[in-house]
Amino acid sequence: MHVRQLLGGYVLGALAPEDDRRVAGHLRGCAACRAAYLEVAETASLLALLRVEDLADGSPDA
Repeated sequence: MHVRQLLGGYVLGALAPEDDRRVAGHLRGCAACRAAYLEVAETASLLALLRVEDLADGSPDA
């Protein structure tokens, strides 16, 4: 499995220690995967800003 498939789990701290080390090591040497990691990390950070009310169905507040 390529590390890009593990980036979501890596960002969330949900990987097994062995996989976590593998991803971290790979990111040190691969600029393309580091860029992908930054995109995933940014998305996770933005999602953390959402409130339950933001995700509810209905028309947006005006």
